[in-house]
Amino acid sequence: MLDCIAPASSMSLPVWCVTKETFASASVPETARRFAEAAGFGGEGGKLLLVPAPEGGLAGALFGVAAGARADAFAAGALPGLLPAGAWRLEGEVASPRLAALAFALGTYRFTRYKAAPARDVRLVLPEGVDADALVRTVEAVTLTRDLVNTPANDLGPPELEDAARALAARHGAAFRSVTGERLLVENFPMIHAVGRAADRAPRLIEIRAGDPAHPKVTLVGKGVAFDTGGLDLKPSSAMLLMKKDMGGAANALGLAHLLLSRGAKVNLRVLIPAVENSVSAAAFRPGDILKSRKGLSVEIGNTDAEGRLVLADALALSDEEAPELVIDFATLTGAARVALGPQLPAAFTQDEDLAADLARHAMVEADPLWRLPLWAPYQGMLESKIADTNNVSSGGLAGAITAALFLEKFVGAARAWLHLDLFAWNSGARPGRPEGGEAQTIRALDALLAERYG
Repeated sequence: MLDCIAPASSMSLPVWCVTKETFASASVPETARRFAEAAGFGGEGGKLLLVPAPEGGLAGALFGVAAGARADAFAAGALPGLLPAGAWRLEGEVASPRLAALAFALGTYRFTRYKAAPARDVRLVLPEGVDADALVRTVEAVTLTRDLVNTPANDLGPPELEDAARALAARHGAAFRSVTGERLLVENFPMIHAVGRAADRAPRLIEIRAGDPAHPKVTLVGKGVAFDTGGLDLKPSSAMLLMKKDMGGAANALGLAHLLLSRGAKVNLRVLIPAVENSVSAAAFRPGDILKSRKGLSVEIGNTDAEGRLVLADALALSDEEAPELVIDFATLTGAARVALGPQLPAAFTQDEDLAADLARHAMVEADPLWRLPLWAPYQGMLESKIADTNNVSSGGLAGAITAALFLEKFVGAARAWLHLDLFAWNSGARPGRPEGGEAQTIRALDALLAERYG
């Protein structure tokens, strides 16, 4: 069990969750209500008031939660930072006890690899009916994702990303394989090799396989660019500051893989991670180069800073050769998606209407948001090249997230359904249950969707 979860038998104090609108009629002790009135507490969202007991000590705590359109299913994620040490239980206005418990657990996350954080013994008694095993699986998956994204590139390059994937495969008894360095050319992954060949740490394609071959084939592809300088189209220094998180797609793919493997999902799972570092050296690929892809398409390089789609293209082409039921790729791909939707809303692209509708429904239920953008076919013309089958970037500065998705679509054809997720994988500021730093996005919604579809 997680350290932040208290046994049901624990002596615990109540956290009375109330809204501003209903506080006057909320079911809380009259002594607590009178104390709140004297202290000026009215149930405002995010506010906490410790309530003393008549005989001394604490009787509990009042916690304001927002209602209606402003309600936050993760509001309880603020409690670990507000409550004093001890065991607590939630009472009152709790819309989803399951998500409240998850938010509380995720709110205890701290990245402590390089700097210790003071331990706070704040624990929650799980609300009745909450599946403790499912909670643990989810917290483990999110923690894995966050830890990987938060680790700087000097300690997390392609080899260390491979180590993390190998450890996950070993934990679940899955098959593991890595194609590294010049072997990428022998096995026909030319664009993964081209992007990563300038770095001291060799590029590689990481693969995990698990599950019954008779079950539906589900393939996860994660962009594993351990650091992105931009290559010869060098980024300014300010744009490099967060580039340790450019492997956020790979981290999220591994997080979802853990969720699926730990609950024994009835899928034939394959995980593919092209892991590279986009560096500058005499070996770096250049603007204007023509690269051959695994699929056979020639790609003119309009910008070396659009490298993620190149490594994804080779991995997607490999996944497509098995004609899987579903291919999902995760990538911190474009700034355009962030301009359109901001850091909290990953962009989703798919031609499958049922998949889009199901995913949107689960994203809402799981408080794991995303937003669908169109694969607008007329914009394919922006990717035309006069000397190659396609350019890797569009001819103008508009619709960058869409044209990136359209580029990837060229490498998927046999799969029954394909979903592309352009995510940020980062919290720019702290929110309840979501500390500043690396973040898992979309994996809880996808786990729920795959559980519904395949069991």
